[in-house]
Amino acid sequence: MEEGKVTVRAVERALDILLCFTDANELTLTEIAMRVGLHKSTAYRLLASLEHKGFVIRDAESEKYRLGFRLWELSANLSQADDPAIVLLPEMERLRDIIGETISLYVRDGHERIRIQAVQSSQAIRRVAPVGVRLPLYVGASSKVLVAYADAVDRESLFNSPTWPQSIDRNAYERQLLDIRASGFATSVEEREQGAAAVAAPILNRSGRLVAALSVSGPANRLTVDKMKEHAEVIKEAAVRMGKMVK
Repeated sequence: MEEGKVTVRAVERALDILLCFTDANELTLTEIAMRVGLHKSTAYRLLASLEHKGFVIRDAESEKYRLGFRLWELSANLSQADDPAIVLLPEMERLRDIIGETISLYVRDGHERIRIQAVQSSQAIRRVAPVGVRLPLYVGASSKVLVAYADAVDRESLFNSPTWPQSIDRNAYERQLLDIRASGFATSVEEREQGAAAVAAPILNRSGRLVAALSVSGPANRLTVDKMKEHAEVIKEAAVRMGKMVK
């Protein structure tokens, strides 16, 4: 039994090492060990196993590690037919062409949101939205949509989480969530990032289950509150079309 626990722990540590590369292209052994909280010798052994299996590559000259090609092989077998990031991309591009701002797709993962797809604005001054970034759930138009359309148990878990800021007036926030459900969209102006604004709507599948939040973002001086309200109906219509395309 004890041996099984040790094996599982080693797997968890190896996965933690791979997750280090979610926000870095290359890392040294020291950097990896610090990120996962391991001794360098332990990290080195795990990296050697990952390298042997092709999950990481070590550059002999710089002695830095990067993700290996085996991960690309695995990703090639993902079911594209069920992946909203792929299925909804044409509709996102269509919406970008209509509104002219950056379009993003967010899903909730625990107490965070992840941008799983983005179509950048073609305007010179724009808000760049990198795919894969994790953001807090307590701020931003997309976050409010994901919380507003979550079930009561999930919302309660969020509000009681130590990551949820105590400075947020829960009663006022819940009233805001009710308004979002009534109107079908949420807005934010410089809530997370200075000079940025966003408007978001829920993508609900045919069963009424929340699939993702569809967001339009841009500079606050261009994407004003009035402009966001003007765009809201177009965004909601796009979200309805997208909802019919996913499971």
